[in-house]
Amino acid sequence: MKPVFQNLGVVGAGAMGRGIAQIAAQAGSTVFLFDMQADAMHKAQAAVFAQWDKLCEKGRLEPAQRDLYQSRLRCAAALTELRDCELVVEAVVERLDVKISLFTELENIVQPSALLVTNTSSLSVTAIAARLQRPAQFAGYHFFNPVPLMKVVEVIAGLKTRQSVCTDLADYARQMGHTPVQAQDSPGFIVNHAGRGYGTEALRIVGEGVADFATIDRILKDQIGFKLGPFELMDLTALDVSHPVMESIYHQYFEEPRYRPSVITAQRLAGGVIGKKVGEGFYRYEQGVQQIEPEPAAPQVQDMPPVWVSPRAARRSELLLLLKNLGAKIETGASPSPQALSFVAPLGFDISTVAVVERLDPARTIGIDMMMDDASSKRRVLATNPATRIDMRRAAHALMARDGKAVSVIRDSGGFVSQRVVATIVNIACDICQQGICSPADLETAVTLGLGYPLGPLAMGNLYGPTNVLEVLFNMQTVYGDPRYRPSPWLRRRGAIGLSLLHEEA
Repeated sequence: MKPVFQNLGVVGAGAMGRGIAQIAAQAGSTVFLFDMQADAMHKAQAAVFAQWDKLCEKGRLEPAQRDLYQSRLRCAAALTELRDCELVVEAVVERLDVKISLFTELENIVQPSALLVTNTSSLSVTAIAARLQRPAQFAGYHFFNPVPLMKVVEVIAGLKTRQSVCTDLADYARQMGHTPVQAQDSPGFIVNHAGRGYGTEALRIVGEGVADFATIDRILKDQIGFKLGPFELMDLTALDVSHPVMESIYHQYFEEPRYRPSVITAQRLAGGVIGKKVGEGFYRYEQGVQQIEPEPAAPQVQDMPPVWVSPRAARRSELLLLLKNLGAKIETGASPSPQALSFVAPLGFDISTVAVVERLDPARTIGIDMMMDDASSKRRVLATNPATRIDMRRAAHALMARDGKAVSVIRDSGGFVSQRVVATIVNIACDICQQGICSPADLETAVTLGLGYPLGPLAMGNLYGPTNVLEVLFNMQTVYGDPRYRPSPWLRRRGAIGLSLLHEEA
């Protein structure tokens, strides 16, 4: 099949430019790679050639096909050698002045019909286009690193971008084996915007002393199914990359509270404790291997108190069945006896508030997260309040671990770890739809492919229940009085009728 763009120029021979050049050559384009540093350009070409050689050695690529690919990837001695390219992709440093200068020069080199695109992850496509003679032929084309493996690309329209430009770019992405998602120009586009909730809310939880880094990572992996916990992920991407993105999106949205960065990452960045690549981040790394202390064993308790379950508990019938299967002695009275361990299961509220409102003895009250189905979770999470007795905490932990399932015990806060993070992710996603940045379908695709989430954020909201998500957000607003938990109007309007309708909107 003939490629949409027969001749492609790539400016910038770093990891992104090299990856784009590789998949474009594989798609049938003749690629002209240019970098101001000639040595970097030739090293990039050699690295791509080496990748094809390895594929050939493994039998995944025929020698003739490898030779054809290599013949298509050429180094350009000067920017002027890109004059006949129908498309030029820029992948240089993330500085607005540098990109504007480059595209201004390129406009005077390429043919008037040529398209110019930027691989920026954080800068405004419209701001760059505004300085060009032909803004209708300019767009964002944001790939993810490593390009050959990350199979999604954001096609971003500036204010004046012609629709046919985005259509051609999307078609070309498919020819390169990638899945295109269409987005309007906005801070963070889709993936970096939608990804704000995961790390920033986890950082807030740590900052409140609710749990440590490793515990939060374990909870979100085992309860929700994330491949990496937020702190493992930040160690992988490194804070010299992720913290500036947090700050950039926060400021570009004029200090919107939902995107507020954390002093924790600012301090660690200043101290050089930025992640795996330097051997130390939220975890220590020895020869690239994460070092983490094993979880302590569940306590052994001989004399187990009777248990009582609040009538207001989320999934109360499921919780009662769980306790019965674990062999608990269950009280069924309207209120607990003076000896009973009281279980509450709130959505969004802290355990202290629930104990006071329900007139329970705080010393004997423990919270359990029941937002998700216990059978589908690999971990149970309990929460104490400041008055919870140690023997009650130990008893609750031992009881919930009787069947061998992992148990985490965290400190009191508004909302459990998973409730807070899931609600924040869903809320931000609904806000993206509210703003018309992309379609719900493209949002789901971008997040699952670009961030590796177990579900798209809207599907996540469907799974855990839109009314539950709304309840978590409303109650956390009450607890914290913070506008960052303000529910999106898009979510509020659909909460009562079900998020399954979200996918029906274009």
